[in-house]
Amino acid sequence: MSEEQNKVVKKQAPIGVFDSGVGGLTVVREIIRQLPNENIIYFGDTARVPYGSKSPNSVIHFSKQIARFLITKEVKAIVIACNTASALALEELQKQFELPIIGVVIPGAKVAVEATRNGEIGIVGTDATIRSGVYTEIIRSINPKISVHEKACPLFVPLVEEGFREHDVTGEIINYYLAAMKDSDVDTMILGCTHYPLLRSRIMKYLGDKIQIVNPAYETAMDLKAILRGMELENDELTKEQIKYEFYVSDVDTGRFREFAQSLLSIDEIMTKTINIEEY
Repeated sequence: MSEEQNKVVKKQAPIGVFDSGVGGLTVVREIIRQLPNENIIYFGDTARVPYGSKSPNSVIHFSKQIARFLITKEVKAIVIACNTASALALEELQKQFELPIIGVVIPGAKVAVEATRNGEIGIVGTDATIRSGVYTEIIRSINPKISVHEKACPLFVPLVEEGFREHDVTGEIINYYLAAMKDSDVDTMILGCTHYPLLRSRIMKYLGDKIQIVNPAYETAMDLKAILRGMELENDELTKEQIKYEFYVSDVDTGRFREFAQSLLSIDEIMTKTINIEEY
């Protein structure tokens, strides 16, 4: 294979994206919008969702398994589309594997610092993400004067996974978790879990106009684009008809995932395959 042919093959290699379940599809949606010529392989760890209640060691172990699986698919980069895994496993994966690996935490923290007008930033996330303190650490490394208000909202993930986005109980839980944030001086809030953007309209309606919402998915897609362009790996070879999207899950029931993905992504046909992630 000539050097030019090898370059084309590398450009056409897929981007690997993973999450604990369906939430990472919000990141896939942004990648498709910002990088429309890229092949994508997505893995949702639906058998082991949620990650937010798992130990750091478990999340790191799961993330390494998934990274090894994605590497067997010859991906050119990996996006950890999960705040919990980004907070706990990103550094470990970057040490172990040579390809570019990015998470969703740093991009979200950066844009929140740029967006806040009064230096009061709220963060909502899973128990594990909030316990890790990673958002606060990154935000204060950028601007030590910013005040950070953190709130774990563990029930948001199962509400999304179970299809309860429009249910009355979701409104009650939003009120339970966010009442104090609503009455605080916070003017910018990070949705620190990729499931949470799927509740964004409900959350925005509850909070009103005084708090602007940061969805790290868009910033993550833009960071990925910059990395691929800088490494001359951005794909400019394929037409829309040639692009392939592959979806894998760890639970045997693929129907709910497929329906959810179909409703979220503008893809004609979504094929989902179950794999035994424990083999990796």
